[in-house]
Amino acid sequence: MNGKPSARPASPTRGRPTAQEPHPCSQLRVLIVGAGGLGSPAAAHLAAEGVGTVGIIDADLVELSNLHRQLLHGAADLGRAKVASARDGLESIEPGIHIEAIHARLDAHNAGPLFARYDFIIDGSDNFPTKFLINDTALLVGTPFSHAGVVGFTGQTMTVVPGRSACYRCLFSTEPIPGDIPSCQEAGILGPVAGVIGMIQAGQALAWAAAAPDLLVDRLLTYDALDSRWRTVRLRQNPRCPACAASGSSWSAAARGDR
Repeated sequence: MNGKPSARPASPTRGRPTAQEPHPCSQLRVLIVGAGGLGSPAAAHLAAEGVGTVGIIDADLVELSNLHRQLLHGAADLGRAKVASARDGLESIEPGIHIEAIHARLDAHNAGPLFARYDFIIDGSDNFPTKFLINDTALLVGTPFSHAGVVGFTGQTMTVVPGRSACYRCLFSTEPIPGDIPSCQEAGILGPVAGVIGMIQAGQALAWAAAAPDLLVDRLLTYDALDSRWRTVRLRQNPRCPACAASGSSWSAAARGDR
């Protein structure tokens, strides 16, 4: 999942719909990267809301350790491809939904052409290389996306609209050194936290389609389940950001305080 993504430059006309031209939910195409703890609740809520097409890309198989937080899968699905199990679960919620199940790992070769087929991306991945790949490819293609991450009792999420907001690399310009930050496999994940954050991601996709005026852009929303505290960190684009500054934005940045 490492490497420079292959993608076309962002179109100046691509981006969120205008307030006068909302995107009909039945025509919305959303791609979810990962059918796990974040992707499962996000996909379920998009299906229930009548989103026309949901794509899911994941190369993993359902394991017993997944079931406490990945609610699209059940004990009967052990050993199945997650995308196949997720497809069945979503079709049981909304039989008319179109599911594009992609049993593959997102990489620098398939990310660009894949992202170009969708209106909005939901990052449900569980590792840093994929998160950086999603950010960089979405900026190149011009597709808005919702970033999220969950470790232990805490979760975070933000929305990125290429050319208009801070991106993931404005917060973290490079991948952390392996071992510096515990992975979700090492630290574990509280299922309800993943569910809460995944639902927010689905809400951001729907808000973008509705041309809502106040997306979760230039803000990092964090949640700590141990003390039931929400925190919002304001962001600005970093003018030296290696991703969004290079893609034509004149902004960029860093946290400047809580709201």
